[in-house]
Amino acid sequence: MAFALESQMRVWRHLLMISLFCLSTLICFVDTDAAERPNIIVIMTDDMGYSDLGCYGGEIPTPEIDRLATGGIRFSQFYNTGRCCPTRASLLTGLYPHQAGIGDMMGDRGYDGYRGLLNNHCVTIAEVLKEAGYGTYHTGKWHLSRFMRQDGPKLSWPLQRGFDRFYGIIHGGGSQYDPVTLTRDNRFISPYNDPEYQPESYYFTDAISDQSVRFIREHQQRTPDRPFFLYVAYTAPHWPIQAAEEEIQRFREIYKQGFEAIRKNRDQRVRELGLISSDWKLPPSEDHWNDVANQEWEANNMAVYAAMISIIDRGVGRIISSLQEKGQFENTIIFFLHDNGASAEQMGRAANSNRPAGPREPHPQRPLMPKEALQTNIIPVQSRQGYLVRQGPDVQAGPDDTYIAYGKGWANVSNTPFREYKHFVHEGGISSPLVIHWPAAIQSPGRIVHDPSHLIDLMATCVDVAGASYPTEWSGHPIKPMEGMSLVPALQGKSLPIRMLYWEHGGNRAVRHGDWKLVAKKEAPWELYDLKSDRTELADLSAVHPDRVQHLMKLWQDWAERANVLPLNPWPVGHPNHRAKTQ
Repeated sequence: MAFALESQMRVWRHLLMISLFCLSTLICFVDTDAAERPNIIVIMTDDMGYSDLGCYGGEIPTPEIDRLATGGIRFSQFYNTGRCCPTRASLLTGLYPHQAGIGDMMGDRGYDGYRGLLNNHCVTIAEVLKEAGYGTYHTGKWHLSRFMRQDGPKLSWPLQRGFDRFYGIIHGGGSQYDPVTLTRDNRFISPYNDPEYQPESYYFTDAISDQSVRFIREHQQRTPDRPFFLYVAYTAPHWPIQAAEEEIQRFREIYKQGFEAIRKNRDQRVRELGLISSDWKLPPSEDHWNDVANQEWEANNMAVYAAMISIIDRGVGRIISSLQEKGQFENTIIFFLHDNGASAEQMGRAANSNRPAGPREPHPQRPLMPKEALQTNIIPVQSRQGYLVRQGPDVQAGPDDTYIAYGKGWANVSNTPFREYKHFVHEGGISSPLVIHWPAAIQSPGRIVHDPSHLIDLMATCVDVAGASYPTEWSGHPIKPMEGMSLVPALQGKSLPIRMLYWEHGGNRAVRHGDWKLVAKKEAPWELYDLKSDRTELADLSAVHPDRVQHLMKLWQDWAERANVLPLNPWPVGHPNHRAKTQ
């Protein structure tokens, strides 16, 4: 009891300290002169691991992102939510995802935390900054509405949630060559019949980068006296792994070394960079290269994945160049992060009786798709050129008629040095790089910030630097208070306060306070880790510290009750096991 009471008081002291800390930061930092407020760009990738970037230990060349890290700061303990939709909800609202209505994916599960669209009790960064005079733009993946039909409700689409312009997809993924639900503003378009954008060859990652540059230039031409907020959400390198042959061939030889060799090299570099402690042990490899039957196929899969990341990096370079052209680079704050850990999903890797598994095969009835035709399947039946889309271990990933994931062995490499993957809330599922670059404000660039931080902090940071006001009411609805805190002190070389951080996704759950983390998989017992000595989560201390386990369990339960997390992982509406909410 004494332990619990003392710990509870400590939590309240920390919450008070955070409130005072954020208030003092706002008072000291914010410049109300609109001309001096920074542009804000948030760039996020999809399904990338902690060590994929060069500046986080990876062998994939990412010189443009590395340049942001060298001129800015890197965070070694930044967290996402472990899955795509909840991360996007948390990032844009500054709330835990269930509070915004997206505790899981895009279905309605009958409870306020699981509605599958942004609710009326949250505001987006775009809505808040638009009120403060910012132009607001979004490119890439939205994935924040269960309504994905052109003729359906759009109340949770980008333009209805504060963005002036949008180019991207409403859905959560799809082909790089023919993305499903491709949308300009509020209208579905075909990439091959779009009068506003006709590149020599269409590739969605490049389209996202190009449209981002377009929005920046048009904003500067039309309203040069106003700052802008740009949210760039790449779908790469999420499956399907696809890239042009000339991009892939640069990497094939590298990955013929196999899982263990690449992972060992990454582990060494990430330690040399100072991102992790030399005391933390590397968990054993999940898969072993000597057990792989088709090593050439696996090496090609990772080569495609690496090519996709390289293409992202070049796109980031084009965005940077567009800022420099307009003299805006110095006073633009850029955030770069991932939405979750690398994915061990097996999409398209096994033989599928419904899909061709060998050489290219023409569609027997439809040799071509008309330019104006809209792609309606997240896994297309055929390519635009009339070839059936192929899957399976005899198909070399990369072309537009393939649809394959890179697999668990390489995901384990991507998440070096951590355990587990996307979906889970062990460190491999929720740890993300965060690079912040802002030449006009960052002190001592090149630093690594080791204080824990979270997606919920981006709203608070944007409100802070923009001199904006976070509302208590919006369109007649009460708005939940921000859960995060501004990261501006970290830019100035100051420490961030210790506070509680929480997670839940699909029944996987965790809570972190200071260096202690309590974590569990769905329906599995809680595990306790001292992250100061063991962030790779190899030494479960739950049996050694039962009082601490009970205390953190209680804190997680209290949070779950107030943050719309319960009931835990409910069945979707319409499922036989669904239990409707009762008053």
